[in-house]
Amino acid sequence: MTWKIGGTLLLTVFVATSLAQAQAVQPVRVAIINAQKAVADTQEIKKAQATLEAKYRPRQEAIQSLQQQLQSIQQQLSAPNQTPEKEAQLRADGTLKQKQLQRLGEDLQSDVNAERQDILGRAGRQMAEIVKQLAEARGIDVVIDITNTIYYKPALEITPEATAAYDKAYPAK
Repeated sequence: MTWKIGGTLLLTVFVATSLAQAQAVQPVRVAIINAQKAVADTQEIKKAQATLEAKYRPRQEAIQSLQQQLQSIQQQLSAPNQTPEKEAQLRADGTLKQKQLQRLGEDLQSDVNAERQDILGRAGRQMAEIVKQLAEARGIDVVIDITNTIYYKPALEITPEATAAYDKAYPAK
């Protein structure tokens, strides 16, 4: 009988403690962000994209010119009555231009990717700071990226606010 009273007393203390802890826990405030879109929609990124396009346009035009030259060579090679010397010269020119085209394309892609990664990396770090400030100001406990979210209420999304706050903090130069 003593054990039963002690057990009941122990259960009562456990339940009372659990209830007190449950009442002390505050609900978690959650927000959702599409981090990629938030960064991509900033004025800084839009300006950087236009700058990159202008910077690399001459190299893109050189690639297009080589592609047109290769097409011309292919057309000449398919024409009837080519002398063996002319055909050999066209094939050699085509091979050379193909190598140039490949090299220019790889170099351009590498340079664009490196510069884009630098820009996006910096903007991503800055956006993370903006999101942190936004969350603290709004009393948000957790911000989850939309890419890992199956469902959320649209009212939880802070992507437009984050983009606007970023543009204010880091105006495009």
